[in-house]
Amino acid sequence: MSSDRTNSYLGKKLRGLEDKHPGESGFYPLSWGVDALAARLVLAERAELSIDAQYYHVTNDIVSQCFFDALLRAADRGVLVRLLIDDVFTKGKDYGLAGLDSHPNFSIRVYNPFARRHARFIDGIMDFRRVTRRMHNKSFTVDGLITIIGGRNIADEYYGAGEDVNFGDLDVLAIGPVVDEISGMFEQFWNHKTATSLSLFAQMPDDTAAELARIRALLEASRAEIRDSRYSNAVRKRFLEYLDDNESLFTWSSYALVADSPGKSEAPQTVTIRKPLQETINGAGRELLIISPYFVPRKAGVLAFTKLKNRGVDITVVTNSLAANNQPSVHAGYAPSRKALLKSGVKLYEVSAEAHIPGAEFAVGNNPKAALHTKSFIVDRCEWFVGSFNFDPRSANINTEMGVIIRSPELAERAAESFLTALRGRSYEVVLNDKGKLEWRGIEGNKVVVHNKEPQTTWLQRFSAKLKQLLPIRGQL
Repeated sequence: MSSDRTNSYLGKKLRGLEDKHPGESGFYPLSWGVDALAARLVLAERAELSIDAQYYHVTNDIVSQCFFDALLRAADRGVLVRLLIDDVFTKGKDYGLAGLDSHPNFSIRVYNPFARRHARFIDGIMDFRRVTRRMHNKSFTVDGLITIIGGRNIADEYYGAGEDVNFGDLDVLAIGPVVDEISGMFEQFWNHKTATSLSLFAQMPDDTAAELARIRALLEASRAEIRDSRYSNAVRKRFLEYLDDNESLFTWSSYALVADSPGKSEAPQTVTIRKPLQETINGAGRELLIISPYFVPRKAGVLAFTKLKNRGVDITVVTNSLAANNQPSVHAGYAPSRKALLKSGVKLYEVSAEAHIPGAEFAVGNNPKAALHTKSFIVDRCEWFVGSFNFDPRSANINTEMGVIIRSPELAERAAESFLTALRGRSYEVVLNDKGKLEWRGIEGNKVVVHNKEPQTTWLQRFSAKLKQLLPIRGQL
């Protein structure tokens, strides 16, 4: 560890901890959205040397404005900020990104950009093989000492601040040698040819300094506007608590960082996340619990689960219901596999669109829809994966993904119990009745209710989902 890192605020807080836990890293789960945002903000506030952030989706809302405001204020203090984002959600944001990029301490690169900034659909037609491959990674690393990885992008709905929808999601805060590995992975992506400087493709403003001043004014106005909101006060409270917290937050264990290479965007590579995940899952001896918002097992996947069941492994899968899924086409890819999975003995649970998302009560909204976004699995309550990987063909074959397998029975047991407890009242168990038809059994109020159609949906939603099953798109889901 360099002397600058050692003598920084975070370096002093964490000094000597690795020596007490050789070969291990410390992990702390971030389940609540307000906690996950507060942790990012407090780390940005404490940064002295660098912030390296890598995200698939960064938008323009309350959370995103807080995020950019924190990064810009860190850059103003002399912190070197690097932000690598995928290009899918950047339409109309070229000027603002260029303004931030003009700051001497703030660098932005965009992964696999669209060539046509205002007619992206043409790229989708003319250059589909390239533009369909996206960077789905999520990491936030400060001073090379502490990092946050998991499922959350940068938008209101991932942090319990959405007015229309909120996601149940998961990150982990980590320290120790895993941070060096994540920093190394970030460097690979940052320096890869697909990570492109804005000036090489973007719509650039005539005066980047003026654009930076405009963005700065917008961020300051946004900060003033939300300062006294219930959500802001909740985040501020957790922010102050994190400032006072210490290393006792962390559970130390061995681990394995798993990630795709950045070149997966050009063609499938030998270094992929699939192999270590498959090996971990295939090593299950008694129990496998999968939580995946987008779950699309193809024939080979169903066969793999069946083989595990035949070996005596108890398998439970938690995914989104049709009503909760923000990607109905993905649900159409998943639905045909349900009967085969149930016949093999797999337990299926689908999250209700009315599920309670902890912390979402702080947002101003009119009963926002709930959706699952956590990407995780637990093997034998000994190994726990947290990351960006969904159990679908897109994560396996198309997008770049990352995550960490935490080999901690303590954390794995705690996570398993938390997930299984949350199922009650927040999901429907999908079963086959005596006639071989699907039923959804859930608890509504204090009563067990059985549905013979997709719960909380209209006939039009069900018809549309059925229609999408006819499309030859499962490989893209």
